[in-house]
Amino acid sequence: MKRVVSVSLGSSRRDHQAVANFGGQDFLIERIGTDGDKKKAIQLIKQLDGTVDAFGMGGTDLYVYAGNKRYTFSESAEIAAAAQKTPIVDGSGIKNTLERRVVQYLAREGGITFKNKPVLVVCAVDRFGLAEELVAAGSKTVFGDLLFGLGLPIPISSLNYLAMLARVIAPIITKLPVSLFYPTGDNQVKTTPRFSQYFKEAEIIAGDFHFIRRYMPERLDGKLIITNTVTQKDEKLLQDRGVATLITTTPEIGGRSFGTNVLEGVLVALSGKRPEELTVVDYGHILDQINIMPRIKRLS
Repeated sequence: MKRVVSVSLGSSRRDHQAVANFGGQDFLIERIGTDGDKKKAIQLIKQLDGTVDAFGMGGTDLYVYAGNKRYTFSESAEIAAAAQKTPIVDGSGIKNTLERRVVQYLAREGGITFKNKPVLVVCAVDRFGLAEELVAAGSKTVFGDLLFGLGLPIPISSLNYLAMLARVIAPIITKLPVSLFYPTGDNQVKTTPRFSQYFKEAEIIAGDFHFIRRYMPERLDGKLIITNTVTQKDEKLLQDRGVATLITTTPEIGGRSFGTNVLEGVLVALSGKRPEELTVVDYGHILDQINIMPRIKRLS
């Protein structure tokens, strides 16, 4: 049995363990939160290095993309460097492939119409493929990177402007602690509504669940949510707030959806290669082989 461990800067209250089969291979999947403690994450990775098949890095990104240029988060790189033997991934290797496919699948097989639908993508710089695909599908999209990432009352509606902005701010924010603009530790289980009008105006809300949970309003009646890293408690919370449909870009494993970092870890383990040896095309082929599909769940 292969073993993939996601070491997260997020809350330990969201820890989970499950066994799943991918491509005929059994996997033990584990998520271990360190409550925002970077030193604890490094220590845990060093302790398990060489004994597991792949690490996922959760609660943070290792990379952010601005156009064709990739920027590395200094804090995340320090954590990743603790893995000397076992491959470590943050999910960015498959987001661009997987999340584009999800939008295409929902339009083709899920009966979901995106054309002219108001959509809020809570943070697009770490999900540029999802953002591009939603725009290509004809949605009226608002990107909340400045709203929810930096707390600035500036919605973005242009992909070109988003890419230009990313090229300006990426070199700066990647040098700062992740906790300044992304929910880590117990902040992942707290909700402080912010810029609620953008949630209310959207029919579809997409992107990182921790951003959605952190800033969503009291009511989300009739909304469709496209996200991942959702536990059963999270589903109940969304249902109580009136969400009609929940779509997770990663499949259900042991009663919850894990992050893209876990799925990328699975793909790396199945390939037998190092992450740097795998291309977007390679990831697409493996996703086809193991028949990964989004999960669609009606909540109300």
